Amino acid sequence: MSAIKERRERERAQRHQLIITAARELAEAEGWEAVTTRRLAERVEYSQPVLYSHFSGKDAIVRAVSIDGFGELAAHLRRARLAAPEPGQALHAVCRAYLEFATERPALYQAMFVMPTDVKFAHVDTPPQLRAGFDEFVSCYRPDNARRQLFAEVIWSALHGIAVLSDSGRIPPDTQDERLDFLITQLADTPS
Repeated sequence: MSAIKERRERERAQRHQLIITAARELAEAEGWEAVTTRRLAERVEYSQPVLYSHFSGKDAIVRAVSIDGFGELAAHLRRARLAAPEPGQALHAVCRAYLEFATERPALYQAMFVMPTDVKFAHVDTPPQLRAGFDEFVSCYRPDNARRQLFAEVIWSALHGIAVLSDSGRIPPDTQDERLDFLITQLADTPS
């Protein structure tokens, strides 16, 4: 590959990431309603046609943001799991990290889990970033636990419900620890 072609590909990848970053920042500051191709083009100082050469529209941008988010979530969960002082505490650490992620990055979490997207879950086409996040939950259970994938799905589902209900103010934040302890107690690693 020629040096010119490599440079162009590098510049294209940088523009692509710049657009994703700008969309995230705008969504965090003003909400996803404010994220339009016009506003993004202004923010990144490229024309709308340049934006459309990277993304077919807002849905494609949200998809890219969500996939980036899944990568960040997976890394966040992995750090929490590995930092747990004892294997039995890994599930608690991962669950707490998940809820922290949702609370600290509400617009990103919304792109990942609330907004319509064509990102496939539990499918052959599931992005590796999403699989990595799910695998952190699975890793909290012993390999000989035949139901560890099921437990991971139920934990993730319950945490998502807690995150969304907490964000909307439908459940009180002051009982979050009690809620988390109850959930983990119910789905602790038990022999299958």
